[in-house]
Amino acid sequence: MEERNVRFDVPIWHKLNLSIEEAAKYSGIGRAKLYEMTNREDCPFVLWVESRRLIKRKEFDEYISKVYSI
Repeated sequence: MEERNVRFDVPIWHKLNLSIEEAAKYSGIGRAKLYEMTNREDCPFVLWVESRRLIKRKEFDEYISKVYSI
């Protein structure tokens, strides 16, 4: 059986985790600021997969809704 590289386009609001690019588009926060925020050791919404960082969308939403400024 031949294995195919199938890509599914899942809407951002259905994804559990977002790339930095997706999170920037989703939130309107710049990529540089997202990198800065996720570099902090106490960042509650970053998920590291080896050297790749992903944004936990639900935790990110909660964090953004609680802060006054970033």
